[in-house]
Amino acid sequence: MVIKNVNLETVCGPTSELPKNNLPEVAFAGKSNVGKSSLINALMNRKSLARTSSQPGKTQTINFYNINEELYLVDLPGYGYAKVSEKERERWGKMIEKYLDTSEKLRAVFLLIDIRHEPSANDKQMFEWIDYEGYQPIVICTKADKISRGAVDRQISMIRKSLGADKDTIILPFSSLTKAGREDIWDLMDQVIENEALNEE
Repeated sequence: MVIKNVNLETVCGPTSELPKNNLPEVAFAGKSNVGKSSLINALMNRKSLARTSSQPGKTQTINFYNINEELYLVDLPGYGYAKVSEKERERWGKMIEKYLDTSEKLRAVFLLIDIRHEPSANDKQMFEWIDYEGYQPIVICTKADKISRGAVDRQISMIRKSLGADKDTIILPFSSLTKAGREDIWDLMDQVIENEALNEE
């Protein structure tokens, strides 16, 4: 996909009504320090479209980015950040659950996991949650440039096993530094657009 225009169109807090969009949506979920903002900026070829921060847990809203009037990229709040209160974490969880449960245009959910570490309890819960809501999670293993090339396949196998993901679950390595894996993610997002067009015919 060639990015012609991208616009942060809607920002939803805990009490906001979710928008009733007429374009397909793809959502990105992950722990608050997994590199989600960096990935979104890399996908969009923008340096600061999504705010990256040295303080994890900054994304406290659901952000809807309109891409080329063809697709919404939906940035979900980062979860699992220890320095926010239990009440705050619960509130973010309810926001994510409400979105996954009620969006009529959500077509794919990407779950970001740091390739260097075994998935956390929160990661496993989110993977199961996405599956429970009827979506096939697509796992993106971020920070792939932080390990040797030879270790990538080994880490992906470990993550697959730890999540209990079947052999059909797509698991992709990604680096926001080198942009490795970006085209694979865009191919999957392009498929969403194409499938939506076919369904409307």
